[in-house]
Amino acid sequence: MINFNLDPTIFAIGPFEVRYYGLVYVIGFLLAYLWLWWGVKKKKIDLSMEDVDTLILYLMLGVILGSRLFHVIFWQPVYYFTNPLQIFAFWKGGMAFHGGLIGGLLGIWLFCRKNEIKEKITLARLADYLVIPTVFALALGRLANFLNGELPGTTTNVSWCFNFPGYEGCRHPSQLYGALKRFIILGILVVVDKLYIEKSFAAGKRIKDGFLFWVFVGLFGIGRFIINFYRDDPRWLGLSLGQYLGVGMFLLAVVVWWKYYRRN
Repeated sequence: MINFNLDPTIFAIGPFEVRYYGLVYVIGFLLAYLWLWWGVKKKKIDLSMEDVDTLILYLMLGVILGSRLFHVIFWQPVYYFTNPLQIFAFWKGGMAFHGGLIGGLLGIWLFCRKNEIKEKITLARLADYLVIPTVFALALGRLANFLNGELPGTTTNVSWCFNFPGYEGCRHPSQLYGALKRFIILGILVVVDKLYIEKSFAAGKRIKDGFLFWVFVGLFGIGRFIINFYRDDPRWLGLSLGQYLGVGMFLLAVVVWWKYYRRN
C-alpha cells in the first residue's frame, strides 16, 4: 500500500498553473514537429518546412479539440454541463484518447485537402509516419494521468496499490499499466517498421501506406480492452465504454487488414 502524495503542478503564478499534464502535450507536439522536420531533411516525406508548420497547427487543433470534446460528451457530460467553464480547464486533465485520435486524423485530412497535396502525400502516409512519436507521447500522457492522480484503478489489496486522494480504498495504478502498455506497443511498432516495412522496401516489395497505422489501431484496441479491467470506469453488461471502443478498434483494424493488406 502506497500513499499518493505527488504534486501535479510544476509551478504556479497566482491562479495560473503549469502542470506535468500540460507539459506532456507540449513535448508531444514538439516531438511531432521535430520528427516531421527530420523526415523532410532526410526526404522520407515529400513536404516543405512551410507544410510542416501548417500541418502541426492543424494537428494541434484537431487533437486538443477532439480529445476534450470526446471526454466532455462521453465521459463526464453531467459535470461539465453543470460547470461549463471547466470545459476550458485543459491543464487539469480530461482528454480522451479516442477523440484525440479522430481529431488528429481529421486535422491531417483537412491539411491534405486544403493544401491540395493529396497526390504528393496522403493521409495514410502521414498517419504511418507520425504513429511512432504519437505512441511515445501517449505513453507520457498516461504517466501524466498518474501524476494528476486521475483515472485510478479498481480497489485491490496488491502490495503496489495506491491510496489516491479523493478515492476510497487502495487502488491499482491503472495509469502506469496503461503507460507500460503503450511503451510495449511502441516497441512493437518500431520492430515492425524496421524489420518488416523497411526491409520489404529494400527488397523491392511495396507495403501499402497505412499498414503501420492500422497495426497501431489493432494493438491499442486489444490493450485498452485488457487494461480497462483494472480501471474504475462505469460498466454496462460488464464492460466499460473504453472496452467497447477497444473491441471496435480491433475489429475495424482486422477488417481493414483483410481488405487492403492481406497480401502484405
